[in-house]
Amino acid sequence: MVFRGYMFALRPTARESELLAQAAGVCRLVWNLALEQRRDHWRAFRANTGGHLTYVTQSRELTRLRAEVDFVRAVSQTAQQYVLKALDEAYRRAFAGLGGFPQPKRKGVHDAFTLNGRELTIERLNRRYSRVRLPKIGWVKFRATRALAGKVVEATIAHTPLGWQISFACKSDGAAPDPGGAVGVDRGVAVPLMLSDGTAFQAPAALDLLDRRIRKAQRIASRRRRGSRRHARAQRRVAALRARQARTRKHWAHETTTAIARRFGTVVVEALRTRNMTRSAAGTAETPGRNVAQKRGLNRAILNVGWHQIETMLRYKAHRLLTVDPRHTSQTCSCCGAVDNRSRKNQASFVCATCGFRANADHNAAINILHRGNTPVVEPRIAGASKRELPSLEIPAL
Repeated sequence: MVFRGYMFALRPTARESELLAQAAGVCRLVWNLALEQRRDHWRAFRANTGGHLTYVTQSRELTRLRAEVDFVRAVSQTAQQYVLKALDEAYRRAFAGLGGFPQPKRKGVHDAFTLNGRELTIERLNRRYSRVRLPKIGWVKFRATRALAGKVVEATIAHTPLGWQISFACKSDGAAPDPGGAVGVDRGVAVPLMLSDGTAFQAPAALDLLDRRIRKAQRIASRRRRGSRRHARAQRRVAALRARQARTRKHWAHETTTAIARRFGTVVVEALRTRNMTRSAAGTAETPGRNVAQKRGLNRAILNVGWHQIETMLRYKAHRLLTVDPRHTSQTCSCCGAVDNRSRKNQASFVCATCGFRANADHNAAINILHRGNTPVVEPRIAGASKRELPSLEIPAL
């Protein structure tokens, strides 16, 4: 069984946009009411009924609410039930220690709702456009950039700074074949992804262009008077540019990770803590601004590549994903196994101070990552450290 997602831009009319916003608003209201009921009134509910607030009990409450309130009844009941399921799952994850407790939703922030696939009807209009029939809304046109494969299980309609979009979750029989083989992946800044076979993946140039445009738009917004229409318009401009940048980054990450997963069955990456690595610097007493500015630039470069997003995609696309200790991967010689910080000459060059092995620094690190995924964990032999003998590493043939 294979699940795939397809995202398209909706092209609704003005009336259809109002109906989509109404559906998202009612789903937000149901979330906030159900959250308030669970958070503040669960004791009274248990005292009056003797039961607990769960998805089933709140579904009964939703049925009574729909019978009494017209604008709630005007929105698909399935979309509102998906909200209660999502809230129930959020509480399950919170109690299991897998995340924080759910919070109230605000208007204009992540406006979305989900529908079941059996309620949808999709028709092809022409080479560029199709339309989908949404319950309680009607036919809405969307930009069909590719064909859907498999059975539509559900669809999520969301509002972004770039407009409304729809995401179809499709299910198809059969699993993707295991291509076999293994590869090590080194994530960097100058070279976003370097494979142990020497293949390098460069991020699209549009990311840097959009980053410059975002900073320019932010400077313009900072000069606008807060609360004015011009300030709101400038903020919408920044949000739209950020959304385009995120969409470009995600599209590149999908293409790259899919290419890697189709070529190799086992993917080995470093266990990087991106959140800790991108924390802001506090600076020093001697140079209060320089360190902060340098760290800010490094953080921006790391986040612009999307290291964590790439690892997340590889985790569900690859047949096997292994994570290894990232310590000294850029200072270890992939030929003799010696660790010496003098071997890393610069960003792109690696020359082993022990055996003289020369290679691209990122390629050498990717080979080390692959070696660590194929061999038992042992302490590396660091130049200048203790001279006691350590077990030799079994280096597989490249």
